[in-house]
Amino acid sequence: MAKKPVLVVLAAGMGSRYGGLKQIDPVGSQGEAILDYSIYDAHQAGFDTVVLIIKEAIREDFMTTVGKRLEKAPVEIRYAYQELDNLPAGFTLPEGRTKPWGTAHAVMSAAKAIDGAPFVVINADDYYGKSAYKVIYDYLSRNTEPNGHCMVGYELSKTVTDNGSVARGVCVTNAEGYLTEVTERTRIEKQADGIRFTEDGEHWVDLAPDTTVSMNMWGFMPSMLDEMAARFPKFLEKAMPTNPLKCEYFLPIPVAQLIEEGKASVKVLTSPDRWFGVTYAADKPMVVNALKKMTEEGKYPNGLWG
Repeated sequence: MAKKPVLVVLAAGMGSRYGGLKQIDPVGSQGEAILDYSIYDAHQAGFDTVVLIIKEAIREDFMTTVGKRLEKAPVEIRYAYQELDNLPAGFTLPEGRTKPWGTAHAVMSAAKAIDGAPFVVINADDYYGKSAYKVIYDYLSRNTEPNGHCMVGYELSKTVTDNGSVARGVCVTNAEGYLTEVTERTRIEKQADGIRFTEDGEHWVDLAPDTTVSMNMWGFMPSMLDEMAARFPKFLEKAMPTNPLKCEYFLPIPVAQLIEEGKASVKVLTSPDRWFGVTYAADKPMVVNALKKMTEEGKYPNGLWG
């Protein structure tokens, strides 16, 4: 019997733009963080195992806040740790490096906890909406193609903040709804007359409001873990000499390579829900108000875990 899909939550980020550990920052009436709402929605969609990826450095703070709350959640919680020195043979940590190695590296750190199951990856600080978990869980539960993956795409206009720039994977799809290209844009901004991105801070390129973007909600078959691990050394060989302190192995990197090589497919699923997130401290009041309203409308209980 095939294993049920597992939810993997990326919670090891530094929160540099936010100015704190946004993974554990309360936004709910009973002190819940965004990831509490994500786990609640995921459980309602069918998930019963959650892997939380954190860093050893935040373990104590995490366990006494989020971890303690989640002991009451009706899911199995497993922990994995993304550490800077977890590198392939032949590579050493560059002196002065403090930044994590990126989202694909984080997922690789959780391979043991994922334990050969299909898995969905999300960010701890993004609210994806209830329908996203349902469509991605159902897709992975039915999927029999070992190299057939999926993701939930969002309209760009529903994923930007008024408070600064955001990073998004800009997607191109074919007529059948499969991903043909994904490019990580690390500085997208909502400006007075439209949405634009820049690579150098000087030259800006327009992006259509209805552009499909990845919010890092990926659905992977187990084969993706082997592919990520096999490609990581080549990434380091190229990136470390030029950017040793800040290069990151983002999830779109191995995904794009596999698509280009014809070795995998990624079905782009859609969600009508609006994204909420706390990229910046100034985003928090909007998230708190949105969740309060949804609680008042009966979409969530007042206190997720009783």
